[in-house]
Amino acid sequence: MEKAKELLLSIIDALVENPDDVSVETSTDDMGVLLSLNVHLDDMGKVIGREGSTAKAIRTLLRAVGMRENARINLKILEPEGSTHQSSEARVESSDGEEFNEE
Repeated sequence: MEKAKELLLSIIDALVENPDDVSVETSTDDMGVLLSLNVHLDDMGKVIGREGSTAKAIRTLLRAVGMRENARINLKILEPEGSTHQSSEARVESSDGEEFNEE
């Protein structure tokens, strides 16, 4: 899956202002290959795009590479350190419908 990782890095490097802060970790399990992408906080909007369109296009390209390699490739864009966006994993809803952060 080195081709997929190289493709991802070349696309992301062309999009971001802080290419030195880009890193990709690869893991493989029974679901396929997972590429976990870390970018600088200021570059998140460029990587995700309006309504997720850029991220969706990148995922489509990675899946095409995976099809040539007979592997399923997934992309996970990790929340950068210092992000004020609250991920759905960090939110927990109480029984009365009120949301609170799990710490």
